Amino acid sequence: MRYFMRLSYRGEPFHGWQCQPGAVTVQEVIEGALSQVMRAPMKIVGAGRTDAGVNARMMVAHFDVEAPVACVSRLIASLNAIVGKDIAIQDVYRVPDDLHARFDATSRTYHYYAVTEKSPFFYPLSWKAPASLDFDAMNRAASLLLATSDFTSFAKLHADTKTNICRVTHAGWHRVGGEDSGVWVFVITADRFLRNMVRAVVGTLVEVGRGKISVEEFGRIIERKDRCAAGTSMPPQALYLWDVTYPESESANKQE
Repeated sequence: MRYFMRLSYRGEPFHGWQCQPGAVTVQEVIEGALSQVMRAPMKIVGAGRTDAGVNARMMVAHFDVEAPVACVSRLIASLNAIVGKDIAIQDVYRVPDDLHARFDATSRTYHYYAVTEKSPFFYPLSWKAPASLDFDAMNRAASLLLATSDFTSFAKLHADTKTNICRVTHAGWHRVGGEDSGVWVFVITADRFLRNMVRAVVGTLVEVGRGKISVEEFGRIIERKDRCAAGTSMPPQALYLWDVTYPESESANKQE
């Protein structure tokens, strides 16, 4: 029997999502807690693999059990008591046995937060941006991503991915909190993302906003399919995995 788990976490204490030797990861902590509660070795499969320091407002993962979970609310409470303050389990629910958290996801959305004014509230989990950034130019450049399929220029070098093809359906900067607000968020949605892709895209867009490269040059960087041509990778603490969608609505996927 397969269950989906919806959770969130703060990325700073972890070396990314995926289990790896000699490093504390989100997957490792949750698998340890789940194994303790279920009193059996447990594995989970996430919808994606966030890098070290990257946050998740919503990650989805699945796990399999031989018998139905007797009390889901008790399982959630037990897990939250074990995983620590930087991870929160929001929901656990039954899904069809062949629904895969990673392979069946139809889209992922990431947010990257930039704040142009000093704030005692945003600084730990956002990027302090210069007030002079030209967000209009950055949005003109971001619109070129929708006509792009090959994101090699924004892919981590020597990664083990088989293809750098992605389908971006939304990419743009939005002001949060009214016309006078200094809080901006870059929202990008795609069917899949490459390692380090969003932070590399944002870093290159910032070069446009600073006037160091033009919108046209941004387009040529995409066409070159060369990571060395793009901008530097942005700091991870301002990046959030924001949403994950599946072929049917979440309520339709839940099994009674």
